[in-house]
Amino acid sequence: MSYTIDLSGRVALVTGASSGLGAQFARVLARSGAAVVLAARRTEKLRDLRTEIEAEGGDAHVVKLDVTDPDSIRSAVAHAETEVGTIDILINNSGVSTTQKLVDVAPQDYDFIMNTNTRGAFFVAQEVGKRMIARSKGAAPGTFIGGRIVNIASMAGLRVLGQIGVYCMSKAAVIHMTRAMALEWGRYGINVNAICPGYIDTEINHHHWKTEQGQKLVNMLPRKRVGQPQDLDSTLLMLCAPQSHFINGAVISADDGFGV
Repeated sequence: MSYTIDLSGRVALVTGASSGLGAQFARVLARSGAAVVLAARRTEKLRDLRTEIEAEGGDAHVVKLDVTDPDSIRSAVAHAETEVGTIDILINNSGVSTTQKLVDVAPQDYDFIMNTNTRGAFFVAQEVGKRMIARSKGAAPGTFIGGRIVNIASMAGLRVLGQIGVYCMSKAAVIHMTRAMALEWGRYGINVNAICPGYIDTEINHHHWKTEQGQKLVNMLPRKRVGQPQDLDSTLLMLCAPQSHFINGAVISADDGFGV
């Protein structure tokens, strides 16, 4: 017996969609039938991704978004809903990091990470969540058949790793934020869950795995390999599916056993 997840008629907003995991999330959602809104600061890369998705027969739209700016968040969400339709799915993916010892972290380094990974993720989810709640209550136009918010955390939010301590802190906050939102918003038909990816090979870090330091890290992993962006496809689709209405507040590790 085959099982297909069909997201036709659903609108999905993907933040940080200009590269890496965000771009892959957008591709897989579009292939499953969702109208995808691609959001990031680098709109030129978003346009290239839109062309790619449309060439495959998908439906994609571009919106400029800086998650560190509340005005940009409100404007981007409003623009997306005006152009495409009310948002049913949010993939809260924007994230940044630095590599340094904690004693070397300057206030600007701390703010750079926290403003995007924690503060930005919160206010993006809040803006989308408020609109979902209003539709759920019948206080705003648009059909509401249940919302899905997927926060992209990290295994680093569950297990502290050296040289990226502030990043670990920021993602730990995202995990607790996920649970708080699930508790408060579940009554409105909004399911909020988190994915904690392990080490994934993307264009941003691809060169690192070929270095001596990168190879040492790979050899420390349980199966001596890093993941590919598509390795998260099934987890993402499960959490976005209409059938996943009983999964709320889950924090799912997708790290090839690194956190065991």
